[in-house]
Order: sequence, then structure tokens, then C-alpha cells
Amino acid sequence: MASRTKFSTLPLRLLQRETFDYFLNEVNPANGLILDKTAAGWPASIAATGLALACYPVAVERGLMTRPDAVARILTTLRFFSTSAQGPEPDATGYHGFYYHFLDMQTGRRAWQCELSTIDSAFLLAGALAAAAYFGAEVDAEQEIHALADGLYRRADWQWAQNQGSTVTHGWTPESGFLKYRWEGYDEALMLYILGLGSPTHPLPESSYAAWTSTYRWENCYGYEYLYAGPLFTHQLSHVWIDFRGIRDAFMREKGIDYFENSRRATYVQRCYAIENPRKFKGYRECCWGITASEGPGPGTLKLNGIQREFYDYAARGVPYGPDDGTLAPWAVVASLPFAPEIVLEAIDFCVHQAKLTMFNKYGFKAAFNPTHPGEPGNPYGWWVSPWHFGLNQGPIVLMIENHRTGVLWRLMRECPYVVAGLRRAGFTGGWLK
Repeated sequence: MASRTKFSTLPLRLLQRETFDYFLNEVNPANGLILDKTAAGWPASIAATGLALACYPVAVERGLMTRPDAVARILTTLRFFSTSAQGPEPDATGYHGFYYHFLDMQTGRRAWQCELSTIDSAFLLAGALAAAAYFGAEVDAEQEIHALADGLYRRADWQWAQNQGSTVTHGWTPESGFLKYRWEGYDEALMLYILGLGSPTHPLPESSYAAWTSTYRWENCYGYEYLYAGPLFTHQLSHVWIDFRGIRDAFMREKGIDYFENSRRATYVQRCYAIENPRKFKGYRECCWGITASEGPGPGTLKLNGIQREFYDYAARGVPYGPDDGTLAPWAVVASLPFAPEIVLEAIDFCVHQAKLTMFNKYGFKAAFNPTHPGEPGNPYGWWVSPWHFGLNQGPIVLMIENHRTGVLWRLMRECPYVVAGLRRAGFTGGWLK
């Protein structure tokens, strides 16, 4: 208990500050775009940029950034998206109010022939709305933040993104049209549907939310009944923005819990899986877990202690059904802090003091590690550790530490009329929605 008390104060603040430094440094100050990954030649990510927009209010609250500097950074970002090229051209920035997943850091145009991403656009818009909710002073600059964020949100054509179907598509490309995949099954799209339902201009029909929840999968794992999704991040990303404690839609009213409790159970399932360790990976135990979509040491195979092990590169790792190659993501542990601090603080303590995963890093934790894989010869850890940082990982660390401590972002989003409207149209009642 002493170590948990120690870690709940200064080390969390230090981890939050070091993690936020990513957004201060890995940015193009001319357009506000945030680098997706700290590798040479990498583009910006619109999801990371949206998370940065939500982090700036926290940075002001924590003294990591002055209010004028935050306002200037946000205005640069929102002005860029407001005036960037929207159209069907293959080198545009966006189309129908949505944006390409990856953008060139300098030009802000589409990178890598990637898809126009509905989910990443949702995180960008959520960040804009969070910034607008915080910077509300009666001064021209902060009023401009409101106007720009409102305009960007209103421009998104959620009905177009359905492509005449009941649910929302994953995205679109100018070369092939709409992607064949749709947001179905419980996942991070909870936030997407709420934003789409709340739109005053091109809203999703209420039937789209019912169609989505009809694809849910309820399971019992390790004695926990919960709404299943394998990778841990799927139980976290929508919760970064919205406080689901005490509010329920029709599905959760029938089950007698809320989405917050569901994420708490999913966090405990992760720990139970690590304790059982059915694939006998090195390191897994009650304080060492965190299986989610992440990069890894593969692709490749190694024979270790007489066992042929297959390792993956990027994969949507999950529990209890896999895939699982022994790769863990410390950021996903931190992002569960509001749900189950009694087990998360212990796991964070392990990552810092025993695994030493903040050593040799300038932005807090690295993205992932694998104690089973030996890594490159002579590496300072003795096992594989990712050499990179990712903006998508950094944002939830900053924001979920703050939600655990003060609930700042949750309170901001409660004040957003579009989020409130989306929740009500999705059928949420009770709790703070009263």
C-alpha cells in the first residue's frame, strides 16, 4: 500500500508532464499538426492532433503551458483544418468534413494514399470541441476557437459516411470509394456514434446506434460478465472524453451496469489473463499486463527455451482469445487508471521501477515492450522495447491521469451541447444527464 500511495502523487504528475512534452515538441508550429510516430519521415496523425487539442486545457491547468500559448497553438490548428482543401481530389486534406488518417507534416495534404478515416476524424473533432469548451473567455481569440470548432463539427456529413447502410463505414478513398468495413461490434466507435447523433447539420439517425449495439457480444471471462472487446484500448478511447459513470443506454440498462463499469471489468480480465498466462510468456503476472493494439518485435519466429515463438509487428492484440505474442503496452495500463486504480497503480509502479520503462526515454513510457523477446543484442533492457513514441498513445496517458485526478476533460465534455444531444439520442439516461 505504501508504494501505491507514493506513486499516486509526484510520479503521476511527472509521467503526465514528460508525456505531454511529446505534443510540445513533435508538432509543426505552422499548422499545429502532431507527428504520428517518432520515426524519420513519418506523417502527422489527425487522431494525435485531436488528442493534443484536448491535452492543451490540461496543460494550462497543470502549469505545463501558458494560456496564451495554448490559445495560439489551438488557433493555428483549427485555422489549418478550417481552410484546408476539402474535396474528392487524391491529395486533399479531407472530404465531406472528414479527414485523411495521415497528413504530410509540412503540406497538410493526404499521406501514403491512406483512407479518409471516420474514427480518427471523430477524435479530431472531439479534441476541437474540448478545446472550445475550455477556452470560453469573452476575448476575440477564444471566441474564434469556439467558432472554428463549431464550424468543423457542423461540416462533418455523418449521413454520407453511412454509404446508405445502417451503420457507419470505416472510411473512404478517392481510388476505391467506401471501405467495405463498418463500425460494428463494441469498440472505440462509441464516441463516433455519439458525435454523429449529436450533429445539428448531418446527424446519424437514431436507428444507426441501435444497429450498432445489435452487433454487441456479451461474454463471461474469468468470472466477469462484460461487453467483450479484446484489445484494451477499445475499452478506453471513448472514455477519454466522456464520463460514462451512472449513465446508461438501453443495452446497459438491460445488463444492469454502465460502460464505465464494463471497462473496469475489462481491466480486471486483463490482469486475470496475465496471472493465468496461458501461453507462458515471460513477465506476465498480476502487476505486468496491458495487451492491446500495438506494434511488436516481429514479424518473425524465434526458438526460445525450446519453444518456437511467433512474434508480430503491429497487431490488434487482445485477451483472452489473442492474438498474443508477449507484447505489452504500458500506455494502455495508464489509460485504465480511472476504472481500477487499485490494480493500475501497482502495474504503473512495476513499469517505472522494475521494468524501468521510463529510462532512456524523453516522453515517459515507450509504446510497447516484450519481455519474452530478447531484442537487439546489447540493448539496455535485456528484452525488446519499442524504439518509438506514438501520439495516439501519449494523449490517453495525459488525459486519463487527469480524469483520474480531477475529471477536467469529463467536465468539459459534459458542457458540450452536441455531446449531450448525442447521448440523449442514443438513449442514455440517468446520472449527470439529469
